[in-house]
Amino acid sequence: MRVLSTATFLLLASELASAFTPSSFPGHNVARTSARKTTLAAEGSNVSGPPYSGPATKPILDSVKYPSDMKNLDIRELKQLSHELRWEVLEAVSKTGGHLSSSLGVIELTVALHHVFDMPEDDIIWDVSHQCYPHKILTGRRDRMSGLRQLGGISGFCKRKESKYDSFGAGHSSTSISAAQGMSVAKSLLNKRKNNCIAVIGDGAITGGMAYEAMNNAGYLRSRMIVVLNDNGQVSLPTGTQTAGGVVPASQLSAYTSNLLVSKPFQDFRDFAKNLNRLFPENVQDINKRLDEYARGIVSGGTLFEELGFYYVGPVDGHDLENLVPILEKLRDSESTKPVLLHLKTNKGQGYPPAEEASDKMHGVAKFDLATGVQYKGKSTAPSLTSIFANTLIDAATEDRAVVGITAAMPGGTGMDIFGRRFPKRTFDVGIAEQHAVTFAAGMACEGLKPFCCIYSTFLQRGYDQVVHDVATQNLPVRLILDRAGVVGNDGPTHHGCYDLAYLGTIPNLTIMAPSDEIELRNMVMTCAAYDDGPTVLRYPRGTGYGAEKLQNLFGYELENDEVPTKGEVLPIGQGRIIRRPGGINGDSGKNRRGRERKDRVAILSFGTRLHESLVAANEVEEMDPTLAVTVADARFMKPLDVDLIRELVDENSVLITVEEGSIGGFGDHVLHFLALDGALDEGNLKVRPMVLPDKYFETATQYEQYEQAGLNSEHIRGTILRLAQRVKVPALSEQD
Repeated sequence: MRVLSTATFLLLASELASAFTPSSFPGHNVARTSARKTTLAAEGSNVSGPPYSGPATKPILDSVKYPSDMKNLDIRELKQLSHELRWEVLEAVSKTGGHLSSSLGVIELTVALHHVFDMPEDDIIWDVSHQCYPHKILTGRRDRMSGLRQLGGISGFCKRKESKYDSFGAGHSSTSISAAQGMSVAKSLLNKRKNNCIAVIGDGAITGGMAYEAMNNAGYLRSRMIVVLNDNGQVSLPTGTQTAGGVVPASQLSAYTSNLLVSKPFQDFRDFAKNLNRLFPENVQDINKRLDEYARGIVSGGTLFEELGFYYVGPVDGHDLENLVPILEKLRDSESTKPVLLHLKTNKGQGYPPAEEASDKMHGVAKFDLATGVQYKGKSTAPSLTSIFANTLIDAATEDRAVVGITAAMPGGTGMDIFGRRFPKRTFDVGIAEQHAVTFAAGMACEGLKPFCCIYSTFLQRGYDQVVHDVATQNLPVRLILDRAGVVGNDGPTHHGCYDLAYLGTIPNLTIMAPSDEIELRNMVMTCAAYDDGPTVLRYPRGTGYGAEKLQNLFGYELENDEVPTKGEVLPIGQGRIIRRPGGINGDSGKNRRGRERKDRVAILSFGTRLHESLVAANEVEEMDPTLAVTVADARFMKPLDVDLIRELVDENSVLITVEEGSIGGFGDHVLHFLALDGALDEGNLKVRPMVLPDKYFETATQYEQYEQAGLNSEHIRGTILRLAQRVKVPALSEQD
């Protein structure tokens, strides 16, 4: 009998498989058409065109308070529940703002998971957990959605202390597989009756290196777990920013998983090849052992996930409950301890045309009109600090071809989308990979480029060792630009930029600066561009500029034609400035009795944008007490400190108050350390108080409310002045406060 060669067999199998369409194989549905038609056809709603509206009643959702209420629903009822849940999310977020489209894309998945698995005994981890709004509604928090991301309300992310159904808290990405593996191993060691741990990883979170570290280890340990890859084409925010890699998602993995879908029906070919092999003589049956490998090689170029030790299932339409539910049931009931990766293709913003059609898919939204999708965004006459940074960087890049920009999947949040439109070939989006971003920048600096590595303060925590080992130790001129420094408002504790001054201030060779206003921000961008003697850090908060009127009246700027300068100037490194003398911006030159004695003189040394609140407080104090004299200075730099400025302030004043938007261990501690070493505290005639963010986490609220809780608004600075100047008796903060 003639034995077919492996190559001949595979060629024959491939040719025969090409004669079949995806619809020839039951259970394989990668198109979104059927699910979308189901959504569009649901009763009592209009999503065919504006005005959009949801169902008048939600009878099935009304019957579901907890996941246990879903167990007896059939597929038809689960579809209707999904439709009602989608509009419940839309209605809630339209009133509060928040992360919209990610949740819309996982409605069917959330329904299927809670129908099949038994939380809280089973663990479901959402990564990034801004996909969790449908999950919150189905786990007893529907009546609390009106307080989503509000002061005293529920978080926009999963939080263990908020609900027993939130298996793991997360605001940063790529953590779910590690956590699920830990839970799986723990359940096994503790001999728990059930061991179902599901990590839902999506919105680009799979691009984070930690996810691969976990998968590598999970395959090695054969940990029983299910990883659901929610593949919605989203990597960066927004996807489609012009960069050196084009406008496609900033991830080769995204292209890889897309090719699994479009190159050939992957699962169909494997099933077909296995069935075809049964027709061959026994002496070629050994080929069956490698059929999966051959199929992967021909169809998709190899399955990365299976090489890491996972059993791969997919790709599957993540909006098709008729396939999704039975697949999850089979995975739940499997006796295998091998980890599984279920690959779902979903549509971010599914079921709401304004989200599906928006360039950012309405990822993060303000309150909006449900009928049209139009957001209610307040009009500001001043530009955002992020846009000011980006446009100043464009100025620097126009003058110097060595200037390049780097972002870790946040081009919109860091201004790299603006920079990328002007300099696409000099804009680099590395995906959710902060460690790589920092060392990537270090490599660029080695070759003479001037990299601006633009990362949220909270996300740079993930690249700390790279800052120390790859940048600072080698004294490479990498420019670290930290947006969202200080508290950030409604995203809550996982996104505050509270700690960068403390964790970066300990590192030698760093120059650390913070602008007090938009003019200073422009100046510091140009300063970073001009400084080549080592790494620099520029931190600034979420917010907008103050505008010309306030800059002149409160800050004392003399603006030509009453216009804010559009060009920045290079600042001398380590040099602060005095903004306000006693008596006001211009001072009163001692013409009255204000501050005649040293005990009546107070200095405020501000670092960052709390300068505004410091100036307001100084004006209020002097209006209240004609004998008090308040000087306000802007430090500008934490490293190096302007020691001459500090000495001047302590020589002339009996009280020194430092103010910053950072935690304990930051700017104020550096000033205190210097004063102690300089002997300024030895004689006991100087009172020093650092005003910092207290040692606690700030839950969701507005930025103003969070600074109010922190005690860093003008009334708190005013109270500190009056207490230290012995004008009022105010109880000292207790250890518990």
